[in-house]
Amino acid sequence: MSRTNATRMPELMSHEREALDALLDSEIVGNVAYVNDDGSPGLLPTAVARLGDSLIVHGSTGSRWMRLVSGVPAAVSVTSLGGIVVARSAFESSLIYSSAVLFGSFQVLHGDEKSAALDALTEKLIPGRLREVRPNNKKELAATLVLALPVDEWSLRVSDGWPEDTDDDIADDAWAGQVRWGTRAATVVDAPDLRSGIHAPESVRALHDRG
Repeated sequence: MSRTNATRMPELMSHEREALDALLDSEIVGNVAYVNDDGSPGLLPTAVARLGDSLIVHGSTGSRWMRLVSGVPAAVSVTSLGGIVVARSAFESSLIYSSAVLFGSFQVLHGDEKSAALDALTEKLIPGRLREVRPNNKKELAATLVLALPVDEWSLRVSDGWPEDTDDDIADDAWAGQVRWGTRAATVVDAPDLRSGIHAPESVRALHDRG
């Protein structure tokens, strides 16, 4: 059986690429799984961004985990948690979520592809920030490793239903429904060494307003 096929609750599986792209574009953190030199498993959360048909990650050229995942089989999970399905029993309660797992091999990016990927990461974290700051210099680019994972092999599960309580539980007096999270609140705090009179730029204010 393919590792992207559901072994349980196949009704939650989505094969819509647009739904996958929407999840990858909305979330900032992905968890990268890999195998250490001694065969033991490893897992690391890191910032991710989709650039076309690739998932981009970056870090220091001295990063051990990035060297380990370069050119070898790896997996990445990205999850958006939307709330809790509160059933009339603890057993039937569940989560509201979208969760994807991507499989493949990360490839090292160079030159213009590397610069474009770093720009995509910057814009993913703070849209509009690129026009407010200087470009990366040669020293910074040389110190940064950028990897791309092709979005070819993936699975996506989406759960956004109501409690599936038994008839006996429905007849009981326990409450059932959904608890949904609101949008993330954003607080802008000036750096303690920021000179007087320097205000948050448009990109940062937009994050606060979008909160």
